[in-house]
Amino acid sequence: MTTNSTVTPDAKTITVAAWPSCPPRLLRLQSGVEDATEYLSGGGYQPLPGPDEFLAEVERSGLLGRGGAAFPLGVKLRSVRDRGRRGHDTVVVANGEEGEPASFKDRWLLRNRPHLVLDGLRLAAATVAARRAYVYVSDAWAARSVENALTEISPEILGGLSITVFTVEAGYVAGEETAAVRAINGGPAKPTDKPPRPYQQGIGALPTLVSNVETLANLPYLQRHGADAFRTYGTASSPGTFLATVSGGGRPPVLYELPHGVAIAELLSVHGVSAEQVRGVLMGGYFAGLLNREALQATLDHESLRASGCGLGCGAISVLTDDCPVAVAAAVLAYFGRENAGQCGSCFNGTVAMAAVAEALRDGVATAGDVQRLQRWAGVLPGRGACGTLDGATNVAASLLTRFPDLVARHLDGACDACRGDAFHAMRPYQVEEVTA
Repeated sequence: MTTNSTVTPDAKTITVAAWPSCPPRLLRLQSGVEDATEYLSGGGYQPLPGPDEFLAEVERSGLLGRGGAAFPLGVKLRSVRDRGRRGHDTVVVANGEEGEPASFKDRWLLRNRPHLVLDGLRLAAATVAARRAYVYVSDAWAARSVENALTEISPEILGGLSITVFTVEAGYVAGEETAAVRAINGGPAKPTDKPPRPYQQGIGALPTLVSNVETLANLPYLQRHGADAFRTYGTASSPGTFLATVSGGGRPPVLYELPHGVAIAELLSVHGVSAEQVRGVLMGGYFAGLLNREALQATLDHESLRASGCGLGCGAISVLTDDCPVAVAAAVLAYFGRENAGQCGSCFNGTVAMAAVAEALRDGVATAGDVQRLQRWAGVLPGRGACGTLDGATNVAASLLTRFPDLVARHLDGACDACRGDAFHAMRPYQVEEVTA
């Protein structure tokens, strides 16, 4: 395992690590920010390819979005490009508003490899014939890094593309694609009802591609090496590598670049957490819910995790060892209750109500009727919000009830030693600390 610690201005470090026998494509193991000279010497900013040929290569690669939904990038690109061919201008947004507190991948890329992100952005823009693009962020350090990078390259490298860095206040919902569009259009960074989706009507009512920073950062590798090389790591349905923020278990967080298909047990062993310690895993940031010890038999690819009723999400993996899963679920649900956009009654009321039951369960004062209500809400509320916040909350509630029924029962009896002694409390559970420059 090759590692590097990126020293931050206040002396905190974020360790990055490549997986054995899997050369990193996205991470840079040298310390410091990669400038334009270094990026160009490594083969970056190749002449722009033909848009039709490059789009076909992206589709052949099977590149899935790394922001959480795992939607095929090729489909997004073609949808925007087709609308552009009907006489519309198009716009591209690199979405780096990393709303999941347990994730650090996008901020790391923007802070340390801004030219990789800009290269991917210009390739996407060229593919859909966009003349305007935005880098959408809430992290001030990331914004400065991208702005500095833009001063290092000529307009010719960007092919005439105009790029604006757009900064918003951080928030869980601010990174949702319609929230990004709404903010750039001059409104609040809150989701809107769909349709229309951004590819139909986005920035300035134009067809807009909104794509996660890590997703776009894969495009320069695809341009230089092609789809076949891209697929040499990963699985047939989840090709390539991805960035995983691993936290919890009493260990410092590490940002890994992993091939899809790695076993969770193997990753945790490398991370320094023994299988015997593991009580469960909070998967995909806060959105995908909890796994119990069966996580140790799972692999990190979309098809396997979907089959287990979970998901890879944004690649954030928080391992639970000493922390009680009931208390962790309560903390996550309380976070959703605070962070919802306040626009949808079902979400505003539902997240708060589910958090209240989970907190009562943690504190040993819930009743069987409370748990029945939580179970009912987890079944009827999904899909009722404008964005995924309510779905994330119901995923947490449902996974707690279905994967930890014995633990829930013990809490009803007031028999959880961990919570009686010192229950887990956190405003932002397993947050990978944001550092301000």
